[in-house]
Amino acid sequence: MKIGVVGLGRIGLMHATNLATLDAVEAVLLYDPVTGKSAEAAGAVGTKARSVADPDALLSDSDGVLVATPTGSHPDIVRRAISADTPVLCEKPLAGSLAETESLVVDIEATGLPVVVGFHRRFDPATVEVYRRLRSGEAGRVYLVRAVCNDADPPPPEFIASSGGLVKDCLIHDLDAVPWLVGDEVEEVYASGSVLVNSSFAEVGDWDNVVATLRFAGGAHALLSAGRHDPVGYDCRTEVFTSADSLGIGVDARTPLHSAEPDGPRLSPNAYSSFQERYRPAYLNEMRVFTEIVAGKASNPSPARDSLTSLRLAEACEESARAGKPVRVGQ
Repeated sequence: MKIGVVGLGRIGLMHATNLATLDAVEAVLLYDPVTGKSAEAAGAVGTKARSVADPDALLSDSDGVLVATPTGSHPDIVRRAISADTPVLCEKPLAGSLAETESLVVDIEATGLPVVVGFHRRFDPATVEVYRRLRSGEAGRVYLVRAVCNDADPPPPEFIASSGGLVKDCLIHDLDAVPWLVGDEVEEVYASGSVLVNSSFAEVGDWDNVVATLRFAGGAHALLSAGRHDPVGYDCRTEVFTSADSLGIGVDARTPLHSAEPDGPRLSPNAYSSFQERYRPAYLNEMRVFTEIVAGKASNPSPARDSLTSLRLAEACEESARAGKPVRVGQ
């Protein structure tokens, strides 16, 4: 099959490179509006890659399309793809606002075509295994989920201003993955944010450290945190405490954590340095699953409507952090 990639920044180029490793993919078609970028990317990706002159040519020749352009362009490209009867994998967020996302979801569902939203945690092997254990009942009833996501190094100031904020850029991955794991609706959130790393975040009305508590309809809770600086490495892990087990995701020999216990694990000299490194298996699996969806051999684990849940929760967290009080979540 032929898979098109629209948008060849850091994420798009990573996806294109991963697609080229798959036996099911005959060709990776590349388009970026920046002159010369498609040809440059094709050279970097390898022999399966081909630069395409415009997005219409890419759509007409692709069996599936991956969208990795800036957020504001997502709705238009997704609509053009589904009008061409082409399955899509769109990087999160699907659109820039809740109203835009709701409108786009309606249009997507009217076609019946699979549109996968790129929340990569849903493709992470360990996360998928915990999901399986929870859904099968073998892990018992969820009591509490704790999740941590810390960047190793703060992003540059130019990224901070355009990122959408720490909640919608980073914490939103846990706001998607944790309710998906728990399998229950969130009734209320209570969040708080601080600027502790540098003032660049405050200058654009953002935070560099955020914590949030989620209360689920069935009584379970989740404690989430996200930060822009961790001096010992990129740290993204989740703990799920249940009536039958205690499960860990992202807890391995490379987890950047110093144990103060004399016989505890030592910090690895090879601790994770970035999200691409930490989630390499997830990103590879995401591309494999997308090709199976395009071929009609797999169901969509990250449908467009699910992305409404995480965006509503993100907006509720931002409201709570600014107001300093809990916020009820409307579904």
